[in-house]
Amino acid sequence: MMFRIMEKRLLAPAVHQLVVEAPLVARSARPGNFVIVRTNETGERIPLTIADYDPEKGSIMLVVQEVGKSTMDIGMMEAGDSFADVAGPLGQATPIKKVGTVVGVAGGIGVAPLLPQIKLHKAIGNHVITIVGARTRELLILKDEVEKASHETIFATDDGTFGYHGFVTAALEELIKAGRQIDEATAIGPVRMMQATCNLTRKHNIPTIVSLNAVMVDGTGM
Repeated sequence: MMFRIMEKRLLAPAVHQLVVEAPLVARSARPGNFVIVRTNETGERIPLTIADYDPEKGSIMLVVQEVGKSTMDIGMMEAGDSFADVAGPLGQATPIKKVGTVVGVAGGIGVAPLLPQIKLHKAIGNHVITIVGARTRELLILKDEVEKASHETIFATDDGTFGYHGFVTAALEELIKAGRQIDEATAIGPVRMMQATCNLTRKHNIPTIVSLNAVMVDGTGM
């Protein structure tokens, strides 16, 4: 079975969004799951978090940043091309339940795996506040999708070219200092950002979930 790329668009320099035909994966996918893809029969195994899924259309959405040869090969693929393999859904789905107010914190392309989580949080009745950060305006991705999946959004850039001027953790700290009730937080992005988020939420006894996909390598972990 070949896995056809149904749609492709450029989200930011070297960051691509792919909608891939994978009906069996889409039927079973849950927020937090990932797939392992290969561009061809001899290609490298690449784990990619499922950024969205549509069981009715039989498709999943992947966001790929070009950082090496294999991801650059994916970047060169176009709509109509096919992956040799898309194995999944794999991994442990993120536990999502009705808790009240949830804050999602994402750095860089971490917003892609955060998206299905905040969508489900909103669907089950949680109040969703999403904070998304990037180094500069052109690196902020999926803004429309995040706004649709959230009740409140804060976009932050390190250089102040869009939204809040500063780190996502500083924006989160301002929410806490303003007395906002936060019942749970989820952080996905660079390890140092997730660590800084946990250091902050720990002081205020806010249960926090982080993503460890950075250490998955070929999907088996280190």
